[in-house]
Amino acid sequence: MRFLIDRCAGRKLAEWLRSKGHDVLESRTLGPDPGDRELLKKAAEEARILITIDTNFGQLVYMDHVCHCGIVRLPDVPAERRIELMKAIFREHASALNNQAIITVRGQRIRISKPPRAR
Repeated sequence: MRFLIDRCAGRKLAEWLRSKGHDVLESRTLGPDPGDRELLKKAAEEARILITIDTNFGQLVYMDHVCHCGIVRLPDVPAERRIELMKAIFREHASALNNQAIITVRGQRIRISKPPRAR
């Protein structure tokens, strides 16, 4: 799979994904923070699933109808738990990742949202 890791999601998560054979781009390597809209646009242009801890991306997708190729949101997940939760997402929700879902983890709960229809 192809991922774009928001700078807030962490380098360890990016390194772990690479170690599992995924194509990973880290936003921190792209220069100054371009903002959430531009980051989501870059992920969509390169067919990458965005992984972030920011909560703004839901608004961009559902209210502003910004295109995406899937988002994993980890807003309340401490850095030391992100890899374990991504293992669970791969194990239990791989098809959702492949189908451009928005996956949000809050506490122990993983919520899968279908992508909105394109307008």
